[in-house]
Amino acid sequence: MSIALENVLAKAGLKVDANEFLTLVEDAARRLSPPNPDPSHYFSADQRAALTDVGLDLSPRAEDEPDFRARTVAAHAVLADSALSVLEAAKALGVDDSRIRHRLKEGRLTGWKDQGWRLPAWQFTGSGVLPGLEVVLRAVPEDQPALVVAAFMSTPQTELVINDHPATPRQWLLSGGDPEHVVRLVATLGSPF
Repeated sequence: MSIALENVLAKAGLKVDANEFLTLVEDAARRLSPPNPDPSHYFSADQRAALTDVGLDLSPRAEDEPDFRARTVAAHAVLADSALSVLEAAKALGVDDSRIRHRLKEGRLTGWKDQGWRLPAWQFTGSGVLPGLEVVLRAVPEDQPALVVAAFMSTPQTELVINDHPATPRQWLLSGGDPEHVVRLVATLGSPF
């Protein structure tokens, strides 16, 4: 296996074997979309006409163009690799695994099913769950995938400022910031601006 890949994984703090990581990448690529999707297939004839009238190119990706899916596939692989199983989350929180499933059912934790529940690591701290997590999770639009929510929680927001610098929602909550500020932002995920 490539020493370069092993170095990148180590620098990123990912505790995963390079072969296992490549399997995660392959799985993410397969799940996210076909190899060369034709964007025009997703729209009706009227919609295609309107979109091309405003200058959008709906032609399939050419063979010599970079694959726009690469960044998303890598992000999904990292999200999957860093996620906790129900047993790992239970151990981290010092509770029985049935309590984790109960919290998932109630929306007090978030995750997705992939041969069992996977819980994104961003919602945990060294000593429990992220402060204000339940309040924030109630505001996440139901149609938003785990990858979008994870990206939001780890991207600095200009509306959340700590020491004169934009903070991520996760940093904001960890510092004791009002979860309602995050709620207002997260509720807009997927909304056109």
